[in-house]
Formats: sequence, structure tokens, C-alpha cells
Amino acid sequence: VQLQASGGGLVQAGGSLRLSCAASGRTFSSYHMGWFRQAPGKEREFVAAISRNGGSLYYADSVLGRFTISRDNAKNTVYLQMNSLKFEDTAVYYCAADKNIIVSSYRNPYEYDYWGQGTQVTVSS
Repeated sequence: VQLQASGGGLVQAGGSLRLSCAASGRTFSSYHMGWFRQAPGKEREFVAAISRNGGSLYYADSVLGRFTISRDNAKNTVYLQMNSLKFEDTAVYYCAADKNIIVSSYRNPYEYDYWGQGTQVTVSS
């Protein structure tokens, strides 16, 4: 599967952005999807994940209550709605996909086989 992330940009603190990740192919619903981010000089970190049918959602503590992950399998797209953005949310955001992830591994970037190219999110304070 090929992934294309979009929707990043420059926003003031307290603002909102919605990221999209469009997937190629006809088996999108077979993949668990995740969002990760990487700030300069830092390791890639987990943001959110969603199961194949959208029934299970997982969030990093740092974004819980502010970010919402969702997917539309008919459109082969996963979304990340980001509200109440903070300066520390500034990073390159990546979407990722994998067919076989157990619950305990959703937060591990090394468990994902497919990655999009990343989209920059910059939050000004």
C-alpha cells in the first residue's frame, strides 16, 4: 500500500488542523493505521492509531482529548483532527499502515511496514 499524507501547515496555538492520509489499492480496510510525529532532534513518537474497522482507537497521553483519529474505508483515507494545538505539537506528521499489529504494539513505529512521506505541522506560540 502507498500512503500520501496531507493537510499540514502553519497554525497559531489553540487552532486546529485536519490531516489526511490517502492510501492506494483496494485493501485499505485490511490495514491498521497509525499517526506518528517527529520533531527536530527527537525520535519518532506515537500519536494515534485506529484498527481496521475503526472500532478501536488509541492515543498518546499528550494528545488525548485534543486529537481524534478516524477513517473512511470507502475513501481509503485516515484522518487526524487536531484541536487546541500547542507549540509542542510542532513536528512532521507521518501516517503508517500494517496488516498485523497486536494491541500492545500499536505505539511501536517499528511494527508498521508502510509509511507516508510526512506533512509538516508548525504551531506558533
